[in-house]
Amino acid sequence: QKTSICYLSFPDSYSGGLGDTQFSFRLRQAGGPRSSPFQDDGRYNREAPVTLQREAAHYFGYVYFRQVKDSSMRRGYFQKSLVLVSRLPYVNLFQCLLQLIAPEYFDKLEPCLEAVCNEIDQWPPPVPGQTLNLPVMGVVIQVRIPSRVDKPGSSPVKQCNQENLLPAPLVLPSVHELDLFRCFQPVLIHIQMLWELMLLGEPMVVMAPSPTVSSEMVLALTSCLAPLRYCCDFRPYFTIHDSEFKEYTTRTQAPPNIVVGVTNPFFIKTLQHWPHILRVGELRMSGDLPKQVKVKKLAKLKTLDTKPGIYTSYKTFLHKDKTLIKRLLKGIQRKRPSEVQSALLRRHLLELTQSFIIPL
Repeated sequence: QKTSICYLSFPDSYSGGLGDTQFSFRLRQAGGPRSSPFQDDGRYNREAPVTLQREAAHYFGYVYFRQVKDSSMRRGYFQKSLVLVSRLPYVNLFQCLLQLIAPEYFDKLEPCLEAVCNEIDQWPPPVPGQTLNLPVMGVVIQVRIPSRVDKPGSSPVKQCNQENLLPAPLVLPSVHELDLFRCFQPVLIHIQMLWELMLLGEPMVVMAPSPTVSSEMVLALTSCLAPLRYCCDFRPYFTIHDSEFKEYTTRTQAPPNIVVGVTNPFFIKTLQHWPHILRVGELRMSGDLPKQVKVKKLAKLKTLDTKPGIYTSYKTFLHKDKTLIKRLLKGIQRKRPSEVQSALLRRHLLELTQSFIIPL
């Protein structure tokens, strides 16, 4: 397990990218009892939305990786990752926490981590419906833990906490919600198709230029069924060193029901028998009109410089929702904030899921 975490904590593709990168992964727990160190586990899972329950058999890893030129190092580079491992899918909270801790840690090393761990040990447990104030490194992170009784699609309740917090808290709008619009921008016109593939639990590979893009896209895909939970396996970032590598690349049996995010071009060859492949480029900010990726026949997936696109032979049941696309494109032209665009998209996906649930 430790070895897997080490491999998953570094970008697998050769990217000359210097600077800091953040991404996340999900890891199957290896053997051992599935007991939880948390006493209230049952209570948390009963009160939390199904999409945010603690996982018994998987860990999430949240990574902050830094690569900078450094002549004192033998390889000429400083390359280090700080990883936070948790059973909770709180991607925003933990990535925000790493943004505070990691730069300090890279400068001051172990003593800094020890101080941070002492502070985190004092944090209250996550109770659905409560707003927590989490002090760390002279900052207070304020965040509300969603509850099962929240109305889906409503904006989070505005808190007015009477405590005088010094310093002013860093308020996170959500513990877990991604910028859906930014993630889905290159594939907006295929959003219905992607939703269908997720609903059917179809095997899908996301091929991306970096672990950041791959993990965000996989998390966006698995979150688009909310309030339903995506119950198949998913790996926001997956490398050839993974213990499940053989299981996923074998051609003797059908691919497992899993969404897997990869960056190594080697996977284009080893996974070309998978039925649905989504190839995405770098995610840009939503100022420019999205270059929409096309749907291509699977047979075209032979070369290593595969163009961005969705490679599948799948025929959708739903038609494209042109009014949604028009509203979002108008939003880009009017420079509408990404949060608003994401909210539109999230509401649309919620309505899709609800219209599917109603007859059942």
